[in-house]
Amino acid sequence: MFFHPLQHILSMAIALLLLIIFSCQTIVFAENEPLFACNTEKDPSLKNYSFCNPSLDVKTRVNDLVKRLTLEEKIGNLVNNASSIDRLGIPGYKWWSEALHGVSNVGPATHFSSLVPGATSFPQVILTAASFNKTLFKAIGKVVSTEARAMYNVGLAGLTYWSPNVNIFRDPRWGRGQETPGEDPVLASKYVANYVRGLQERDDGDKDRLKVAAACKHYTAYDVDNWEGIDRYHFDAKVTKQDMEDTYQPPFKSCVLDGNVASVMCSYNEVNGKPTCGDPDLLKRVIRGEWKLNGYISSDCDSLDTMFNSQHWAKTPEQVAADALNAGLDLNCGNWLRDYTMGAVQGGLVEESVVDKAVSNNFATLMRLGFFDGDPSKQMYGNLGPKDVCTPAHQELARDAARQGIVLLKNVFRPLPLSPTAIKSLALIGPNANATTTMIGNYAGVPCKYTTPLQGLSDSVVTLYHAGCSDTKCANAQLNEAREVASAADAVVLVMGTDQSIEAESRDRTSISLPGQQNRLISEVASVSKGPVILVIMSGGGMDIQFAKENPKITSILWVGFPGEAGGAALADVVFGRYNPGGRLPMTWYPQFFAETVNMTNMNMRPNLTTGHPGYTYRFYKGTTVYPFEYGLSYSMFAQWVVRAPKSVKLSLDEDQVCRYPECEVVEVSDNNCRNSGFEVVIGVKNVGNMAGSYSVLLYSYPRWIRNVPQTDLLDFEKVFLAPQQVTMVTFHVDGCRHLSVVDEDGNRKVALGEHHLQIGDVTHYLYLET
Repeated sequence: MFFHPLQHILSMAIALLLLIIFSCQTIVFAENEPLFACNTEKDPSLKNYSFCNPSLDVKTRVNDLVKRLTLEEKIGNLVNNASSIDRLGIPGYKWWSEALHGVSNVGPATHFSSLVPGATSFPQVILTAASFNKTLFKAIGKVVSTEARAMYNVGLAGLTYWSPNVNIFRDPRWGRGQETPGEDPVLASKYVANYVRGLQERDDGDKDRLKVAAACKHYTAYDVDNWEGIDRYHFDAKVTKQDMEDTYQPPFKSCVLDGNVASVMCSYNEVNGKPTCGDPDLLKRVIRGEWKLNGYISSDCDSLDTMFNSQHWAKTPEQVAADALNAGLDLNCGNWLRDYTMGAVQGGLVEESVVDKAVSNNFATLMRLGFFDGDPSKQMYGNLGPKDVCTPAHQELARDAARQGIVLLKNVFRPLPLSPTAIKSLALIGPNANATTTMIGNYAGVPCKYTTPLQGLSDSVVTLYHAGCSDTKCANAQLNEAREVASAADAVVLVMGTDQSIEAESRDRTSISLPGQQNRLISEVASVSKGPVILVIMSGGGMDIQFAKENPKITSILWVGFPGEAGGAALADVVFGRYNPGGRLPMTWYPQFFAETVNMTNMNMRPNLTTGHPGYTYRFYKGTTVYPFEYGLSYSMFAQWVVRAPKSVKLSLDEDQVCRYPECEVVEVSDNNCRNSGFEVVIGVKNVGNMAGSYSVLLYSYPRWIRNVPQTDLLDFEKVFLAPQQVTMVTFHVDGCRHLSVVDEDGNRKVALGEHHLQIGDVTHYLYLET
């Protein structure tokens, strides 16, 4: 083949350019190598140490390492910015990374650069929970851990992530409710087990190893940040044994037992007079003893400082350090244990063997992550890199997650979905109509990109935009301008709600109405609109929008939570019928008078007629609601019925517990003394409409016989996707002892013999429990 000289020169130039680019890439990667121990290629002598031998079991390796350390070296590895041990080839390690709904740069161990400028930002957890889709929970976790590993491999992230937040969303004013899976302990438990599995489980199925290490927080009964001058650093949560066992603890128990999580983080607050990070009953007895945590217990950041300076728990810093270690704490986010553990040991306040146990739990976690296995590029996931972050598939999952969570609250005469051919122009109004950072909520990183509501909707139809307010606080709405824009369009979408300036960490709400003049702006715009008016609420918590619910001019209402980086695209998919909404509220929406009359520091879930406390959540609250828990509409209609379920179930009890109904009405049960009580409930579901869509099948029970039990209890749920007229079967596996039991006032779990009611939508099934 003949080459012209200019072609040859051009080819050489291209080759040289490619070489330069490749060299630059090599340099960039070299400058961002991951931290790891046991670099036997650099120091062959490390092969002689058992702790550097991946073929040995974790316990043997940890024991070998810890016995080689001085007390000072051990103490240096009790804190989140762990010290290096240069003589043994162990670099310092930063434990604090976050992955609440995507890899975040909140923690100091993780950051973005030109190499990886952003990561996939999924919807804030409260909206993902609204999907009631366990498969989605795990899928998101798996994507997040893949991106986390990819960033670790180029030196931009750690391997330990202090996520998820599984506290119960008890009070609608809590600023961090957005981070949680909602108010129901079963929903929260199913969410956390699946999300943690997605984060931690390896593709090879090796349960002794971890892809990344998750941490469930904030343990426990933590849900007051800063309300009416009462902050989390000084708050003592007064919790009954009954509430603790049937509401606050179940998500953490599921996190450890079902999710096999690598860590639990104790909270700032006290519980019944004891700081959680210094309570041996909560840490050593429950987490480590009853639940058998395979991992480490961490403090929230500067919790030990809080114990000393805010809660005045002990007279000396050394005593605080000793109390935390003796209680079962392994890792301190902060420097307290680095500064005061030596003095605590020398003063006889804590034994060195306790320090050994703590640091062993920390090292064991790092060994399960491969940190002590040498070069990460030669391990599983070593091939992951920048190409595996923000992939099209990951970003599409973020969009789908937002769509699955969006809740249709109102659709009078079915104006939604809008037709992009019938609607020639759309007015888009509201302070969140062109939102970016608002969509990703808190504990978010840098998204791959944003699709705002304005961008998403304007892709389908000519859109006239006006913010209506300068910000979400909406002190002065631009009413005349907004009315003018609305009156000129065929349909109106109002995107209202809150942002992190109104509800966030360290910022609880005092009002649960829309901020400032948002209500007035909505009503004024609706009054002049000539077509459908769609109100969109972007928020973490619920809102009293009763005025909009009752206003006939407001034809549709959608709640979109904080929908993540693709929120605008997901909203447009729902509005224009490319996706049929199937989300359900994961929390009760209370009226404004609830916020005006209920003391947020009252931790009692159950109502009290004497004090006038109305109780919390759908399980106990008996007052009026704006929208109830699990409410959500669809563009289609679904029918469900019981296909198969037993009419009676026989419990297998220990000999000393055998009794007969009705002589014996209630039996105390535990994980060990009540067995073989499982049965199946098979539910048929049909999409009887003309549009494909999803439907969440929710199985409830109505407890009986025992004082102060919930009004109703969610037992389980499954999400199905059905074409028009399609039928499917959903099978629930129910354990009579576990699922049909309730907690009494002393914190003991009991099951009532006799008739029980199971509820699936409008269908009730009756069964008898007997021995």
